[in-house]
Amino acid sequence: MSDRQKTISREVSLDGAGLFSGEPATLTFAPAQPNAGITFVREQDGKVATIPALVQNVLKRPRRTCLRNGTLFVETIEHCMAALSGMGVDNAIVKVSGGNVGEVPAFDGSSMPFVDALRDAGVKEQDAALEPLVITKPIQVRAGDATLAALPGPKDALEIIYEFEAGEPIGRQVFSFRLQGDRPGGDDFVEQLAPARTFVFEHEAQELRNRGLGKHLTPKDLLVIASDGPIDNAFRFPNECVRHKILDLIGDLYLVGRPIRGRLVAHKSGHELNHMLARRLLQQDEHTAREALINREAAMDIRAIQRILPHRYPMLLVDRVIEITPDETKAVGIKNVTFNDVFFQGHYPGTPIMPGVLIVEAMAQLGGLLLSQKLEHTGKLAVLLSMDKVKMRHPVVPGDQLILEALAVRVKSRTGHVRCKAFVHDKMAAEADIKFMLVDAEPV
Repeated sequence: MSDRQKTISREVSLDGAGLFSGEPATLTFAPAQPNAGITFVREQDGKVATIPALVQNVLKRPRRTCLRNGTLFVETIEHCMAALSGMGVDNAIVKVSGGNVGEVPAFDGSSMPFVDALRDAGVKEQDAALEPLVITKPIQVRAGDATLAALPGPKDALEIIYEFEAGEPIGRQVFSFRLQGDRPGGDDFVEQLAPARTFVFEHEAQELRNRGLGKHLTPKDLLVIASDGPIDNAFRFPNECVRHKILDLIGDLYLVGRPIRGRLVAHKSGHELNHMLARRLLQQDEHTAREALINREAAMDIRAIQRILPHRYPMLLVDRVIEITPDETKAVGIKNVTFNDVFFQGHYPGTPIMPGVLIVEAMAQLGGLLLSQKLEHTGKLAVLLSMDKVKMRHPVVPGDQLILEALAVRVKSRTGHVRCKAFVHDKMAAEADIKFMLVDAEPV
């Protein structure tokens, strides 16, 4: 099994019209460096926006997946993303130019034109390890009668079982597919999924045309399904609809930024549910990474903390720092919450809850410890200046272990800006943007 990241060997371009807008556009695949991921570059009216293909950049749109950076968008990216995932391309730049809305060319509504372009460009290994996102615990998301579940499964592939139901002539369609992670285009992705086209029912097509969308298309260009079958067209597979739904699912979930390993079970899932699961998978992956840190040898024990922070009991709220990244931009710490903490005596003593202001204080202390790494030889001390975007998300009670994270956003000679989060298990307890003033450390 290949455990190396992959990119393409050379640039390759495609021209076509967008599915909804009908606007002409040029899409260019280009090689990218290891660990860069998939990045869209939108060029419009002399402006250029770089948009990482990550679910946090998704803008909600009906019937498609859209990415946004500021005022620039890239629309209908799912078939392109599915081709990149299916061909095992981990790192690539995708340039989209032309038109006013930035819609990716649709071609025949499948992933096959993108697959052909990637094969023409050539897929090559890079000197960087591949780190897939492995599903470790069951997750289920739901919207109406549609469900999508992620389950632990194979460590070397993504197994998908999809059940799709619709009126005649579709009925109930079930299809299973194994997206193998060991070779580009493996497990017949090219033959079994890439040719499956997007589809629309006759009444839906008319509604879209009434809204001014897809007016450039005819049933010969798009799979329009009436009660007796496709209009002026024919199915490429008897179950082409469910195959295309799996194609969309693969493209949408590639927005986690890495290949996924495990098992998916879907029932009538669409883009909104796919994006929801992508966000939940990232949350689970972050939680798994935090748990792996807990048993590490401390980067900074309580004695080292006391040498830096002036706080003492009961106001010293970081017990241990378990990680400081080599570039000193991120720190992870722990506060063990016990019933013996003095604040529980007076704060909801019948139902003890850690005061939110102290959770924020704990995050701020970790932020100060992080900044102290950069200020070690400057004689400066980080003193709280301001807080912004403070949110309390989940109660913290005796017996909890509060995992603190601090990320340095900006450090200057006189100020420091840190983005902090606090977690209990896989739930975020609090978050805040905290700014510090850097002052001389001499006694007042």
